[in-house]
Amino acid sequence: METLDLSIIDWSRAQFAMTAMDHWIFVPLTLSLGFIMAVMETVYYKTGKAEWQTMTKFWMRLFGINFAVGVAGGLILEFQFGTNWSNYSWLVGDIFGAPLAIEGIMAFFLESTFFVIMFFGWNKVSKGFHLAATWLTWFGATLSSLWILVANAWMQYPTGTSFNIDTVRSEMTDFWAVLFSPMAMNKFFHTVTSSWIVGATFVIGVSCWYLMKKRNIEFAHKSIRIAAAFGLLGIILAMYSGDGSAYQVAQKQPMKLAAMEGLYQGHNGEGLVAMGILNPAKKEYNDATNPFLVKITAPKLLSFLAFRNFDAHVPGIKDLLDGGYLETKPDGQAVKPVTTDEKIVFGKMAQNALKGYKLAQKEHNDSLAAVNKAVFAATSPYYGYGYIKDKKQLIPNVPLTFYSFRFMVIFGGFFLLYFIFILYIRRRIENMKWLQKFALWAIPLAYLTSFSGWIVAEVGRQPWAIQDLLPTFAAVSSIPVSSIQTTFAFFAILFIVLFIAIVSIMVHEIRKGPEHIQ
Repeated sequence: METLDLSIIDWSRAQFAMTAMDHWIFVPLTLSLGFIMAVMETVYYKTGKAEWQTMTKFWMRLFGINFAVGVAGGLILEFQFGTNWSNYSWLVGDIFGAPLAIEGIMAFFLESTFFVIMFFGWNKVSKGFHLAATWLTWFGATLSSLWILVANAWMQYPTGTSFNIDTVRSEMTDFWAVLFSPMAMNKFFHTVTSSWIVGATFVIGVSCWYLMKKRNIEFAHKSIRIAAAFGLLGIILAMYSGDGSAYQVAQKQPMKLAAMEGLYQGHNGEGLVAMGILNPAKKEYNDATNPFLVKITAPKLLSFLAFRNFDAHVPGIKDLLDGGYLETKPDGQAVKPVTTDEKIVFGKMAQNALKGYKLAQKEHNDSLAAVNKAVFAATSPYYGYGYIKDKKQLIPNVPLTFYSFRFMVIFGGFFLLYFIFILYIRRRIENMKWLQKFALWAIPLAYLTSFSGWIVAEVGRQPWAIQDLLPTFAAVSSIPVSSIQTTFAFFAILFIVLFIAIVSIMVHEIRKGPEHIQ
């Protein structure tokens, strides 16, 4: 790793981030529009009223456009693991590849099969079968997100696996532990339910545009009511699952939690920062500079949210790097954790033991191989720390994580009030021009809120590609920087063109309106 060009890491991360964010433009709308149109078709199935069929077909058309482009982005994203992150793919491909393979075999084919029936099966299959196909398309898309999020959650908290010293690869030992880990379940439910907010906001915004144009008034009112109720359900569930996600972060990724709160020195009974401005003069994690210019805190709330104990000690960045504090376990016990310096020593011992074991095997020295294997077994949980040269590398980007988290939480609360207000005023929205205009601006705001959540999740765990096992700079492929730069430029142009194209197509369909639906 000493000879690795560091720009390879930056360009590889930039390319992956760009691809992931482009893909995420389409995913939340797929997960949410699928549910909304399924509810509308259910009403049509029960009432037989043609207006509900028209509504279903209109939103289904926008769903189909969004779905097609989203699939293409997801395929590009998966291929990048093999091209730009070959060391990562070699080390954990057997584990990470399993949920992605299941996603392709089970979920993708499920949603793709029923998508065809849903889209082209009107008047070709029975109403009941078509309704089932619509629900199964949404279910397939949601199931697809489950397997992808299980894979992502495993990177945040690698469980149900062990390192095979003979093959020098991580192998899955408990599939169910990987699938049902608390990190995976909370991430899945939080991601899916927060996606509902995006779709609900989209439907409300488009419907308000029709009210502004004094077109399709009844269509708009019915769509707004369904979307607002759906969005309210989504934000309530997202808040609940978000609390569970934050609790898991506190248990499994304390450095991420410290960055989310701008917390450098932990205390017992730590308060939650409701709002704050970080001090740009804070350069070192262990200097005496106050990390905040100003902040408003809720007393003891962070300790309670992190450990379900108002007086629990929440470690800060300095605590985690330098030690000297007692860690609160889930059962309430306070124990002295392994310090970062010790983890780095153990990590180097694990790496040296691995090299010693392979050399002893080559020389047919069974006794020396056994000794190295035992040392590796004892120190392998800290294997990734052996790559760390300076423990300050373990600090993620605090300002980006801190402000992204505040943005997500503040506007999550805003959307809770937004959906409640829209449900409260109901038909009066037709006369509220300011709200109709704001509803359009709320669409990109919902997307930014969703993006900010992913920034917290991914930036907050740096420098780890796999928590404690493999840092990002050890996961990249050793390829020319020029190759990454070339593909970065190509993908950037491709994504911009696709984004402009899909927005243009969807705007065209919206302008035509539901009246053109046959």
